[in-house]
Amino acid sequence: MKKLAPFVADAVLVIVFCAIGRHNHDEPVLAGMARTVWPFATGLLLGWVIAIAVAAGGEGASAAKRFDGRPVWPTGVIIWLSTLVGGMLLRVVSGQGIAFSFVLVAATALALFLLGWRAGVKALRWN
Repeated sequence: MKKLAPFVADAVLVIVFCAIGRHNHDEPVLAGMARTVWPFATGLLLGWVIAIAVAAGGEGASAAKRFDGRPVWPTGVIIWLSTLVGGMLLRVVSGQGIAFSFVLVAATALALFLLGWRAGVKALRWN
């Protein structure tokens, strides 16, 4: 269960990111939420798969079992970039569209969420 907590934290934060966006654009938060969340959730899942593969290197399943989702580098950065890039690409492909300002806002918000909690955990462990 402890190994699952970082993934759950990321998933919740991606949902919160999408809910804030819908609210700020005067869209019903719950109605249509799945349409807003799915591109970023897919990017998040891809990021986790890539991060686990990078951590495992050539060691295979035994290294994947020891995987820790909490480090900012490289785990958090891989997950953040995959969530952002994957989410944006899937929005374009699905006809939802993007604007440059949205990419900047999403990059910043997702970095604060997905990297921020990891940096906080690291800071707390140093004390």
